[in-house]
Amino acid sequence: MFKEITLAPIEHEESEELIQLINPEKEVDIRPEDLPEEFSILPIKNTVLFPGVIIPITVTRQKSIRLIKNAYQDNRIIGVVAQKNKQKEDPIIEDIYRFGTVARIIKMLVLPDGNTTIIIQGKNRFAIKEFLGEEPYLTARIELQTEPTLDLQSKEVKALVQSLKDAAFKILKLNPDIPQEAQVALDNINSTAFLVHFLSSNLNVDVVDKQKILEVANIIDRGTLLLQYMLKEIQMLEIKHEIQKKVHTDIDQQQRDYFLRQQIKVLQDELGYDGPDKEIEKLRKRGKDKKWPKAAADHFNKELDKLQRTNPQAPDFPVMMNNVEFMLDLPWDECTVDDFDLKKAKKILDKDHFGLVKVKTRILEYLAVLKLKKDMKGPILCLYGPPGVGKTSLGKSIAKSLGRNYVRMSLGGLHDEAEIRGHRKTYIGAMPGKILHNIKKAKSSNPVFVLDEIDKVRSDFRGDPSSALLEVLDPEQNNAFADNYLEVEYDLSKVLFIATANSLETIQPALRDRMEIIELTGYTVEEKLQIAIKHLIPKQIKEHGLKVADVKFLKEAVLKVIEAYTRESGVRNLERKIGSVVRHFAKTKAMDEKLPGEITPALVVKILGGEIFDEELYQGNEIAGVVTGLAWTQVGGDILFIESSVSRGKGVLTLSGQLGDVMKESATAALSYLKANAESLKIDHRIFQNYDLHIHVPAGAVPKDGPSAGITMLTSLASTFTQRKVKANLAMTGEITLRGKVLPVGGIKEKILAAKRSGIKEIIMSSKNKRDIQEIEKNYIKGLTFYYVDTVDEVLKLALLKDKVAKPLEFVLPDRPVPVNS
Repeated sequence: MFKEITLAPIEHEESEELIQLINPEKEVDIRPEDLPEEFSILPIKNTVLFPGVIIPITVTRQKSIRLIKNAYQDNRIIGVVAQKNKQKEDPIIEDIYRFGTVARIIKMLVLPDGNTTIIIQGKNRFAIKEFLGEEPYLTARIELQTEPTLDLQSKEVKALVQSLKDAAFKILKLNPDIPQEAQVALDNINSTAFLVHFLSSNLNVDVVDKQKILEVANIIDRGTLLLQYMLKEIQMLEIKHEIQKKVHTDIDQQQRDYFLRQQIKVLQDELGYDGPDKEIEKLRKRGKDKKWPKAAADHFNKELDKLQRTNPQAPDFPVMMNNVEFMLDLPWDECTVDDFDLKKAKKILDKDHFGLVKVKTRILEYLAVLKLKKDMKGPILCLYGPPGVGKTSLGKSIAKSLGRNYVRMSLGGLHDEAEIRGHRKTYIGAMPGKILHNIKKAKSSNPVFVLDEIDKVRSDFRGDPSSALLEVLDPEQNNAFADNYLEVEYDLSKVLFIATANSLETIQPALRDRMEIIELTGYTVEEKLQIAIKHLIPKQIKEHGLKVADVKFLKEAVLKVIEAYTRESGVRNLERKIGSVVRHFAKTKAMDEKLPGEITPALVVKILGGEIFDEELYQGNEIAGVVTGLAWTQVGGDILFIESSVSRGKGVLTLSGQLGDVMKESATAALSYLKANAESLKIDHRIFQNYDLHIHVPAGAVPKDGPSAGITMLTSLASTFTQRKVKANLAMTGEITLRGKVLPVGGIKEKILAAKRSGIKEIIMSSKNKRDIQEIEKNYIKGLTFYYVDTVDEVLKLALLKDKVAKPLEFVLPDRPVPVNS
């Protein structure tokens, strides 16, 4: 009440706080004939102008200055209306109220900085009937609101006036911040209307409430509403005074904090809030009902006692409170009941994941041991393989089959040990480690806990998280896991930890030793086909609001998507591409167009655009030195061609095709073996000194490495130097030694399937790779013939034909031409 109000112009709020002025002697109503047809409107913010009240306003915006100057030169009459939103710097018609006060400009001052200050006095209330324009300033057609004649001698008026003055004097008494001059002003007011307007103008309420008072038509009703606001103000001041009286004491600087706390406590009691003591008692009651080890219960009660003795305003208080609440939220001895129905588990795994036979078998074996032993002290599983093959989702399936809660923690980019072990409570903002935080989220002490991307943990000056994981993943230690924040041991031995990784090289050796590695290889094209038909296509049809009958994929169309538009180990991109095709059908159906009967390879190309990847196909045996090899990539198997040629020179070996060190060494070993055994192949030794050799592997932009192209390179060199044909439709893979041995290589399954897709009929490999062939389903290798060899001689005997190529190269040596077969 009677607070100093900031009166700002439309545009800015930089004007200083000013005490409002009154001049009731000059309160003369404006006559309608004094008003122009087009009335100028000046919006103001932070206050409402009432009739009879004089206030100064500083105007800074050019539009408003123009309005003031025009009015000042004319009849000095303007309309003043309050803004709805004081933040709006340039109000439009919708931003101002429709009810205001006619004002007369008493004085105008132009300041040196270009701003204009005016002193205005409110005259009559008015209502805006119609806005006429917004430029160069707001103008409107208005209707003056007449004030009914009051019977000043009536009991109602006398009672209202006395009530208003009593309320005002009480506010003056309760609020020492209001200057005593305000009481003198009140004593000199004789007009009932001006009393109401003066008190309303100085009332400590929002502009919205002041506007409500201004819009009330009857002065008695206006005064009654004003009195309600004043009584509310008195109640607030009395409560404040009562609080100050309760906590009043002779305080010095050291007692200031205590004084503020007492005020807060009284406010909480008034509002019915529970204080810290009541909260602590609630926590103690929860602790008594909690199922947890005795050591944890004793530590909890000790921390609770310490919390009760701590000042609630101390920095340690919220940390300690969070600590005991976290202890209560942990599941401790609460566990879900395991469902060891292995047939059901197998059914769930088969339903959720196609293929992965070895992996699912190992998981079922693991669950069988758990069923028999009912003891979790076994190796921690680590699912290792390329992205998108279903490592994380396998963890979900295991949790579903066991009936356990599932929780996942991503370790990618983790480089702070405190993320695992938590922070000590001595730090402000201390938090528990993510291990226990996720256990709390799981709401049971035996969830399936997936540690995702464990190979991407990094270490820096803050510690080595992988070393902290050693305790978590060690069955002999994790029954007493110590989190720095918890300060009491927690049993993690009931948790089934499953880690996932894309690479084993970056995992700390000690950590890798604690886990049983289960490798997930990439899906073959055949497996991707089945996954797409059984899982991905139905899922995408459902997600896009279509019916199964709306979208019918031909098998050839799915293969086209797999081979021409994706190249990956998993099926993520495949799902995206299928989603693109299904969305095309969804758009067609939504536009009420006719749906195609079925999705053909041609329609796939039309929807997805040109093919992204080209499939390598067998290219024949008409040229000497071109041999088909088999390669493994992270996105599956592929065939590659080894090309070699010779030219007159000094025996220089050139390698191209972005080959890695191991592959270069294989080429060198093949050439060395060929030189050492040139006689048996009827190759003249002088050729090696007089001809340069160039070995090239096409697709030069793609890095290539590994030893598996050894026998392929040797066969290519032998074909080049002898000009003999290589057997048609033949591919090979295997490492060679200088002694001519053929060693086994990896990735056989992917290589074999790639060979079959490319039209290869016969394959040469090491006899020790026979075991890998036996693990491949027979329908995948139907139509292929395998030759298992132990030596390079066997390879050349199988691969090189006696016939020479159509245009054999004749080697010219210094003495005489040497026929290739001499």
